[in-house]
Amino acid sequence: MTDQQDMNQFMDEIDKSMTKLEKGAILKGTVMTVGEEDVIVNIGHMSDGIITKNELTSESGKEPSQIVSEGDEIDVYVLKADDGEGNVVLSKKRADQVVVWDELAEAFENGKTMDITVKETVKGGAVAFVKGVRAFIPASQLSVAYVEDLESFVGQELNVKIIELNKEKKNVVLSRREVEQGELKEKRAKLWDTLLPGDTMKGEVKRLEKFGAFIDIGGLDGLAHVSQLSWKRVKHPSEVVSIGDQVDVEILSVDKEKNRLSLKVLNVQDNPWDNINAYHNVNDVVEGTVVRVADFGAFVALESGVEGLVHVSEISNEHIKHPKDALQAGQKVEVRILDIKPGDQRMSLSIKAVDDDSAAVEQAVEEFAQEGDATATLGDVLSDKLKDFFKE
Repeated sequence: MTDQQDMNQFMDEIDKSMTKLEKGAILKGTVMTVGEEDVIVNIGHMSDGIITKNELTSESGKEPSQIVSEGDEIDVYVLKADDGEGNVVLSKKRADQVVVWDELAEAFENGKTMDITVKETVKGGAVAFVKGVRAFIPASQLSVAYVEDLESFVGQELNVKIIELNKEKKNVVLSRREVEQGELKEKRAKLWDTLLPGDTMKGEVKRLEKFGAFIDIGGLDGLAHVSQLSWKRVKHPSEVVSIGDQVDVEILSVDKEKNRLSLKVLNVQDNPWDNINAYHNVNDVVEGTVVRVADFGAFVALESGVEGLVHVSEISNEHIKHPKDALQAGQKVEVRILDIKPGDQRMSLSIKAVDDDSAAVEQAVEEFAQEGDATATLGDVLSDKLKDFFKE
């Protein structure tokens, strides 16, 4: 083989090893140099390629160094095989726009998620770019929670899923809400399996209804009935808690099949039963409100927050067939405390003892006035009469 043949063969091999350049071709390249106005890329050709600053990305305001680094392998689009000075002119943003649609289609079909950064807000939502492709996130798809301030999302990195894709119309719609819903579903499933009655945990008040407060305990909403919000009887949960309050709760019951979780709010107010003697003592006469009437008697709530039972036999000196014949819910009554059992959180009350005691006092005063006993005091007479009364 002659020297000329060797040279020709050598040149053929070099030519074969070099990338064939055609306008519109998409090639793989390695970033060699990153400048302020352009980027030099090795594309396996006799000449390196040049990407000008405006061909790096569709996003405005970014410097080349914010987009690529030396050593990065990137896709490039051939704009010109020769710009007249022996340079290959390339575009990264155009290559991204071609390649990314295939990636987007694959992600859309398989339900894959991706990380994006919210660029700006527009009417009805926010905008992000996926490898140079503009994508829209409706306000309703930014979160499972109500979004009040769209601007707060600008600059945030979100893990999203594609919910609409149309390559012809260059339309991409993303959702963070669907990703969060999936995360919450998984979190809830794990939480249901760990909850036990008697457990205590932190929660956040999410919604108030007349019958109680819905509290989020980390992915699950439980209901704290109005009767479980305070030791004092309240007409509406808003008297005790507000939306957004952080509260300690105790789990009362768990029903995974019916998706029901009953809670009790702790430490909203001190339990009056823990120090009942500071509030009430046996023989005290206090005012209360009838809260419930049953066949065997009536429950009366005292101002301290505790409830006591007035047995049907303690309602009146006159015979009554049913407590409802004498009492009704909401009625204000005076009661005498007959017995207190703090450990059982029970209190026995009497309405007729208050009335009988009044008659005893009147009788004692009359007897004192008639007897005119100079050696006795009114207090002595009253004390003896009351002692006799309670012995009976």
